[in-house]
Amino acid sequence: MKLIQFLTSNTTAAVGLVQRDSVTVLNEVSSVYQLAKLAWDNQHVLSEMVERFTSKNKVSYQEIVKDKRLLPPLTHPDPYHTWVTGTGLTHLGSATSRDAMHNISQKEESDMTDSMRMFEMGLKDGQMTNGNPGVQPEWFYKGNGLSVVAPEQPISQPSFALDGGEEPEIAGLYIIDDSGEPQRIGFALGNEFSDHKMEKINYLYLAHSKLRKCSYGPELMVDNLPQKIRGNSKIIRDNKVLWEKEFLTGEEHMSHNLKNLEYHHFKYELFRQPGDVHVHFFGTSVASFADQIETQPGDTFEISSDCFTHPLVNPLASDDR
Repeated sequence: MKLIQFLTSNTTAAVGLVQRDSVTVLNEVSSVYQLAKLAWDNQHVLSEMVERFTSKNKVSYQEIVKDKRLLPPLTHPDPYHTWVTGTGLTHLGSATSRDAMHNISQKEESDMTDSMRMFEMGLKDGQMTNGNPGVQPEWFYKGNGLSVVAPEQPISQPSFALDGGEEPEIAGLYIIDDSGEPQRIGFALGNEFSDHKMEKINYLYLAHSKLRKCSYGPELMVDNLPQKIRGNSKIIRDNKVLWEKEFLTGEEHMSHNLKNLEYHHFKYELFRQPGDVHVHFFGTSVASFADQIETQPGDTFEISSDCFTHPLVNPLASDDR
């Protein structure tokens, strides 16, 4: 089951159930946040509430996309109550891009960078099993709901940034329930968007490299995440594909399992405040920067996968402030 949030033709916020090329509009709700709260209040799972509110009103998915009426698939009514965070070095292929970026040597342990040591730690002990957490992953903070860019809308590169590059990945979307427990609402495609030139200078600049803007969606997958996901990331320039690469994700392609990533994020009480929304990026394994691609305003990022209907698309814009 996949849901989207979008604006109707009269600019009213709505929730829709994706059914290939059409979207069935849900009655009585205007957001996934509202839908989830109603599900808890009525002791139903989210999919049951979707069925309860399904209408006979169908609209064209392509028209919504063409008119740029898509919204992020989960948002909080108050953007200051959204946390955007993520993890890195979580995928079996994630060290490859980092290797190209930092010239990591894997000869002897004494020659390894801290990044490679952390990657090796995840390979050895990144699984949470039987309630016992594994090793902590790399972690970063992106911002709040003001950082989020809707699908199809421009994602801006700040004037001070050295680079604005894509990071294609899956994001977990959560709401903290009234008892302070994180409830996973679902998953979405994500473009975490980073300044890889800054990161290359020194890995201690990782926090600065995390440009606050990011995008996720357009769809919220309510079901469990497939174990194996095949995705595709491309950059389009002047209506031609400048760069394209496959990425693999899902737990079979990850050094950490989701339970471990979720445990180490939500173990902090700060991140368990009732009502808050969390968007948590699970990490990437490919980046165009590792292939010496330099993005420029006017380029378009397109991220797709075999488990989502429509790609996540964002043009790159410059922020001249």
